[in-house]
Amino acid sequence: MFNYTKIFKEANKAIKKSKNLYELESIRINLFGKKGFFSKKIKLMRDLPIKDRAKIGFLINKAKENIKKILVNHRIFLENNIINTKLTNEFFDISLSGRYMNLGSLHPITCVIFDIEKFFKERGFLLVNESEIENDYYNFDALNISNDHPARSTHDTFRFDEFKLLRTHTSSVQIKTMCERSPPMKIFSSGKVYRRDYDKNHTPMFHQIEGFVVDLDVNFSHLKKICYDFFSEFFKKKLKIRFRPSYFPFTEPSAEIDILNDNGNWLEILGCGMIHPNILKDAKIDPDIYSGFAFGMGVERLAMLRYKIDDLRVFFDNDLRFLKQFKS
Repeated sequence: MFNYTKIFKEANKAIKKSKNLYELESIRINLFGKKGFFSKKIKLMRDLPIKDRAKIGFLINKAKENIKKILVNHRIFLENNIINTKLTNEFFDISLSGRYMNLGSLHPITCVIFDIEKFFKERGFLLVNESEIENDYYNFDALNISNDHPARSTHDTFRFDEFKLLRTHTSSVQIKTMCERSPPMKIFSSGKVYRRDYDKNHTPMFHQIEGFVVDLDVNFSHLKKICYDFFSEFFKKKLKIRFRPSYFPFTEPSAEIDILNDNGNWLEILGCGMIHPNILKDAKIDPDIYSGFAFGMGVERLAMLRYKIDDLRVFFDNDLRFLKQFKS
């Protein structure tokens, strides 16, 4: 038979006598291990008369449950004793600073993108982004780029097949948005673009910001105004800026904007122009009623000018000595 009271008292006495966690664990194994006391008792139950099994099983489970509670409580007691002993015997200075946690910070390119996005959002532009994988139509054809244009060459692009490639500019967002929406529109996009180029001023992947406005009576003076305001805000000072005539297949007239740096040199910073009538027609927008302007700029170039960096590649070298300089 199973004497619950006797077994409980003996187990309780043995547990309370244990002076450390090692002794307590030995008692636990002797009681509840695979070859322990309770495992043996459960195996012997099959030899009991059927009428006695339920009663004995109940007593065994009751003993196991109550003894386990005593084990847990005594373990907590012993662990607290260990902590209190350490606190009593070991000296430590609570005024010392804790361990230094090496926190990261935003990448300088991310900071520049956030500042640019903030500027345009505050002026009513809507941020729209699209896939970085594009087809020839939206990357070239719909932007008035001819079949023999060098930008289509495999030397300048990363292609998946004859029709799909990694986008070479964010201008593809412009034509997609114009096809999906109706004027008036104030849209900008930011994202990664890809070209086969690698030197101190170019990397195979870089970031672009593209923006455009389509509405009634939009003219070049509106474009100049937004560009002047942006550069003054971004560089936190008034800059000498010049608009230089240029050519882009998707704008007419087209211009490039140069700014005068501290060394007295003009630096190309942005391409822009009035949206070509053919682009508007392809988007089912009547160029006799609506007009618009568009602009695009490289984020890395702006970051180089802001932080006075002369090699674009350092942004992507993962050099902590460089990146730590931008912690704020």
